[in-house]
Amino acid sequence: MLNIGWFSTGRDEAALQLFQAVQKSISRGDIAGKISFAFSNREPGESVESDSFFELVHSYGIPLIYLSHKKFRSIIANEARKFNNVIASKVKQSQESWRLKYDREVNSRIERFAPDLCVLAGYMLIVGEELCRKYTMINLHPAPPGGPVGSWQEVIWQLIQDKAEKAGAMMHLVTPELDRGPAIGYCLFPIKGKPFDQYWHSGDKDALFNLIRQHELAREFPLIISTIKALSQGEISIKDGKVVDARGRSIDGYDLTEEINQEL
Repeated sequence: MLNIGWFSTGRDEAALQLFQAVQKSISRGDIAGKISFAFSNREPGESVESDSFFELVHSYGIPLIYLSHKKFRSIIANEARKFNNVIASKVKQSQESWRLKYDREVNSRIERFAPDLCVLAGYMLIVGEELCRKYTMINLHPAPPGGPVGSWQEVIWQLIQDKAEKAGAMMHLVTPELDRGPAIGYCLFPIKGKPFDQYWHSGDKDALFNLIRQHELAREFPLIISTIKALSQGEISIKDGKVVDARGRSIDGYDLTEEINQEL
């Protein structure tokens, strides 16, 4: 059984819906695992949206771990200011190191759960090198393997600029190099042909942008769930930073396109 740690800022309704969808998949037995804890970089009372997420986590009886990154950063900054006799460069260095200190504090709070897999699901902090090397962490990126990096908006505009044939999304291993970890599970869809061609031909890039986003967004939840399912059932696994199939052969990601298209 896969022991899952769930990382989410809990900033919107999508965070709740995804958590519910994964829990349903676990209850049905599709995912052979359990979520042993949920971690958030917000704390109760910090946001209405995250408070709703916390209530949902509690409703499943899942331990909630939280550490407000805003408050933590403020504490580190205040500590630096107390040392008025130190040179400015050392104060700056102390302020810049708050992320490493934050990740180490996060680790101290979650390591007792010993997760096999940590899923970043709307977690709005970049995980530092030390933490992502200690745990197997996966994250969604709204582009095909080898595709553009950046936000989903940047990805789509780049695909349009490149006149790409396909778009997609992938779950990838979190590494120190942002959005460049190896693909674990992915799906693709064509953005040439119907219904996209009318916008390519008319030059209506805004409409094309919105249509691509609509198709990509519809695949996000199924991709996340299908990837976790494949990992939990041993169809794929992550060994030494590489993705391998059930026979132990190294692969460049697990193509879940057909499975996800069937769900849609």
